[in-house]
Amino acid sequence: MTKKQITKDFISFLSDSPTQFQAVETMRRILDNNNFTQLEEQDSWKLKKNGSYYCIRGGSAIVAFKMGKNSQPSIGIRMVGAHTDSPGLKIKSKPETRFKDYLSLGVEVYGSPILSTWFDRDLSIAGRVTYSTSRKKLATALIDFRDPIAKIPNLAIHLTQNRNEKVPINAQTELPPIILQEKKGKTDFKGLLKKQLKKFSPKLSVNEILGTDLWLYDVQKPAQVGLNGEFITGARLDNLLSCFAGVSSLVESKNKSTAILVCNDNEEVGSNSFTGAAGPFLASVLERLYPDKEEYHRLISNSILISADNGHGIHPNYRSLHDDNHGPILNQGPIIKINANQRYATNSETGAFFRNVCQQAKVPVQDFINRSDLACGTTIGPLTATALGIKTLDIGVAQFAMHSIRE
Repeated sequence: MTKKQITKDFISFLSDSPTQFQAVETMRRILDNNNFTQLEEQDSWKLKKNGSYYCIRGGSAIVAFKMGKNSQPSIGIRMVGAHTDSPGLKIKSKPETRFKDYLSLGVEVYGSPILSTWFDRDLSIAGRVTYSTSRKKLATALIDFRDPIAKIPNLAIHLTQNRNEKVPINAQTELPPIILQEKKGKTDFKGLLKKQLKKFSPKLSVNEILGTDLWLYDVQKPAQVGLNGEFITGARLDNLLSCFAGVSSLVESKNKSTAILVCNDNEEVGSNSFTGAAGPFLASVLERLYPDKEEYHRLISNSILISADNGHGIHPNYRSLHDDNHGPILNQGPIIKINANQRYATNSETGAFFRNVCQQAKVPVQDFINRSDLACGTTIGPLTATALGIKTLDIGVAQFAMHSIRE
């Protein structure tokens, strides 16, 4: 596959995945189109050698795997981990607020987005809703308004003379997006959700909306920028880039040894959930693949996990915020992420493993270590290594503007 086609496919992947729920659905479609079989956690699994399978938990986390021709514990398995969620603004369960004929929606801040980048963007709403049917049964459906229906307008410079200085943003009062102007204020948000569901899925029997997981997102499509189109810009590069690379690599893998991709949710808020890396999802799948405890522990000892999550490229306007010897550059190869305090799981052995793989593939590789006087972020690598006791390294791709609405 050419670089041009990979880039085109990735941009489509981003566009189709405005939330973690749609991201998992997009990966599910890719796997289905490549003859993977879906497994349900509540069912008994009967796996075949050379089989390709996936399992979804909570609609927002997925484990996909190919059973290798040689799946002996002495061979081990090769695993890649990523996360499906991104920082953003989540709509509250009772979001309506009204003032002077304006209808706004209350939001919560999820993770640590750069809030200033959410102002003056053309926003839509996507996620999932749980509802009762006409027969009083529960059902869940994905929803996406697709069109720009919301806006968080900036305050005019004339009304706040220090607007170009670093001014704190009040999440409760300044972030509710305006979605409507109406005289009598009769619009019901859950009514809008029902209408939208029926618009795209007329056969759904929606009686009452009982729960929501809804997010704002920027409708502007990802793009290639730069005089030579050398940069990709868009929302959720952190960390749907790794999800896309992981699922694409798994599909193309040759079944020599067992290969597994895990994409967890809730990394941006600490991973402490039943779909997060601190939860038992991956361990549960592995134990079902290798139910014999002796074989399982031998397998883990002979395996390795690559945790893939984007990193900070050295910014030419803020070069002093990087360690001079460890500031990665965009488009000059993946980065090995290292931290003495185990914010990343890489050690000398696992880092050397990946460096050796890159040398054999003739791919340049870079190192990232944070400045010693700045706090270091973390990702799913240390959590998964702790939970499984598996050798792990953290890698990524260098990017600018991490956690912006348009990275």
